[in-house]
Amino acid sequence: MPEGAAVRLSIVIPVLNEAERIASHLRSLACFRERGAEIVVVDGGSSDGTASAAKGLADAILSAPRGRGSQMNAGASAAKGDILLFLHADTCLPESADALVAEAIRRGRPWGRFDVAIEGRHGLLRLVALMMNARSRLTGIATGDQAIFVTRSAFAEVGGYPDIPLMEDIALSRALKRLGPPGCLRSRVTTSGRRWERQGVLRTIARMWCLRLAFFLGADPQRLARAYGYEPRA
Repeated sequence: MPEGAAVRLSIVIPVLNEAERIASHLRSLACFRERGAEIVVVDGGSSDGTASAAKGLADAILSAPRGRGSQMNAGASAAKGDILLFLHADTCLPESADALVAEAIRRGRPWGRFDVAIEGRHGLLRLVALMMNARSRLTGIATGDQAIFVTRSAFAEVGGYPDIPLMEDIALSRALKRLGPPGCLRSRVTTSGRRWERQGVLRTIARMWCLRLAFFLGADPQRLARAYGYEPRA
């Protein structure tokens, strides 16, 4: 991207039954809207009024078939920004995220991600985050918890997210790696450890490693999603 070129960031947030926390999450992003970023919320068929709770706090609220890949593709199609940042509803950005992303893109990285910190009471969550960050830096593969960002042109070149129920972030990373290595930002996003604590930290680590290995070995994402506990799309 030419030096000095205007950059607009679009933050795409896929949601499903997040009515309790979506308003506070979107308010935490107000500083980015004030600096010109666009917030796009994509609802996957919530039954708890998530879309209504988000009204007035985002630039666009869309509906799409359930599934993060499907929802994030829909958000990307509607977004107006030069750079797309995909943010989970339980993940918070650092205050300077917009400037950090723009700088990474200007320095020639067509895509990237943040380091992550996992918020929670369990002492192992800090170690889990350190392992995630180290693995990502070593392999060039990012997870959705790390707030993946990408130029619109690079996203289009790889065809966006695959519409699969699990591992869509891994698949996108593998495709984007063919265009160049990611910008690995050491500034941290903070994600909720609720899933880890609810299911058991050690159990979740073992399960995710097994699912990732199976995916890399060619297992069907639909079968992996069922093993993970996702319900089939209606």
